[in-house]
Amino acid sequence: MAQLSNQLMALTVLAYLAAMVCYAGEYAFGKRSHVGRAAARQLVGAGAPVEESAPVVVAPAKLGRSEWSGWIAAVLNVIALVLHLGTLVTRGIAADRMPWGNMYEYILSATFVGSAVWVGVLLRRPALRHLGLFSSLALVVLLGAAALVAYTPVGPLVPALHSYWFIVHVSSVIISSGIFLIGAVPALMFLIKNGYDEGKRSFPYTLGKRVPTPAVVLERLTFRLHAFAFPLFTFGALIAGPLWAEASWGRYWGWDPKEVWAFISWIVYAAYLHARATPSVKRTVATWIALFGFVTMLMNLFGVNLFFEGLHSYANAK
Repeated sequence: MAQLSNQLMALTVLAYLAAMVCYAGEYAFGKRSHVGRAAARQLVGAGAPVEESAPVVVAPAKLGRSEWSGWIAAVLNVIALVLHLGTLVTRGIAADRMPWGNMYEYILSATFVGSAVWVGVLLRRPALRHLGLFSSLALVVLLGAAALVAYTPVGPLVPALHSYWFIVHVSSVIISSGIFLIGAVPALMFLIKNGYDEGKRSFPYTLGKRVPTPAVVLERLTFRLHAFAFPLFTFGALIAGPLWAEASWGRYWGWDPKEVWAFISWIVYAAYLHARATPSVKRTVATWIALFGFVTMLMNLFGVNLFFEGLHSYANAK
């Protein structure tokens, strides 16, 4: 089973890579959607409704070659998701436990959640398919890093993880991390698209030329994903985590490097949601805070596990 899991992992990366290539074909050569003007209601700040004219994407009547490339990419994305699930299931069977015991398995699980969330967004909002280029790129990079930097042979859990809190704490953090991962994609594209609409023509703002989705739609999707993930992250990192620490080590908080960086991530994401709800703060400023939050999550995943010693060092056990 362990060997099968590794083989499925390779196929998963190849499937995501193939999807990325097809997404890139639609992104680079596809016709831009026709943009009309229609009345749209947008929530401003704390919630005061304001009527304003916003661009609405209208899909082309017929599918061209580039559009077919996009739909093929979506199918490959679903196939990759199924292979990804197979990788996790066979890994769990081989280890006779939930596959969350080390950094390699954590990345596998968080990226699976991110991929599942992206497929859900794709099914609900097909017009956002062009974002698949960037979501699949993120998945390929993270899975490649997991295989090259964090790979760990199948083994039993270390004694510190033998607790019912293991499932409660780790599952909530994994789910929220996967959503934050996908939430960073529309956040980045909002900043690029908004900059292009404001007349910026340097890289990377030139990428906004090929983005048919209005910036306001990208920003709203960013907010919804982060607003959904934040309570889960709060529960996993700041409630379940300290309760488990008290049960295992006799204290709720010990300023362990991983605890510190989880708290930093929580502060940054809380600052984003606060800024998003404050009328005087520009949406671009709030979105930059959200992206910085994702950088702190990456630091907690890679930097802390690889370069710091602490009570959570077993997360990168070889």
